[in-house]
Amino acid sequence: MSSPTRRPTSAAKPLLISAGVAVAAITLGLVSWQATAPEDRGSSGSLPAAAPRTDTSAALKALARREPGDKLAAGRADAPVVLIEYSDFKCGYCGKFARDTEPELVKKYVENGTLRIEWRNFPIFGAESEGAARAAWAAGQQDRFAAFHAAAYADGSKDKGFAEPRLLELAREAGVPDLERFKADMAGEQATAALKKDQEEGYRIGVTSTPSFLVNGKPIAGAQPLDAFTAAIAQAEAAAKQ
Repeated sequence: MSSPTRRPTSAAKPLLISAGVAVAAITLGLVSWQATAPEDRGSSGSLPAAAPRTDTSAALKALARREPGDKLAAGRADAPVVLIEYSDFKCGYCGKFARDTEPELVKKYVENGTLRIEWRNFPIFGAESEGAARAAWAAGQQDRFAAFHAAAYADGSKDKGFAEPRLLELAREAGVPDLERFKADMAGEQATAALKKDQEEGYRIGVTSTPSFLVNGKPIAGAQPLDAFTAAIAQAEAAAKQ
């Protein structure tokens, strides 16, 4: 069973956070640690028994941006369930989720309006991770984020690295129409600000590994089996209808 990729200790950034979000950080951190040990989970792949307190879940649920023009999101802004994904393009388990699980979630839940997926760039493996995150954001400005995401996470893609020539190759593969704009956007201040916003959000709530997810505020850590996500989505959808 797959585990999340842990964030290197040197990448930790101490931030001042409120007491309420501190509880969320502890909760998500605990889930992340337990998700690295398959023997700590039931055979169904469900999350550990410990769950966020009601106020903590509400704080995490409120992180869904639901911005209609979000270039790094898929699904209706008013979908009853929002899955937030904190990921790194150099993370092997993130790639596994992108190839094996996410397409099924899109087909089953995004297309019928139940689910919205919001991506958060959370690079933890140095300069190439950050470069890939910037490139994904830049591709999104030309409505090619999904195609870039698929190309970057294709089987074996990360083994080729994410130096700038490779990022341009991926942009071409993704059908980004204006490569000069792509390069400018990738190096621009807006990309820096967008990346910082995503990173600081993750650090603030205690994300320590990739991939990490929130399903209407409920943490899921690691590239868990499809049924772990379908169960969480079904539960969140039922709660949203109450």
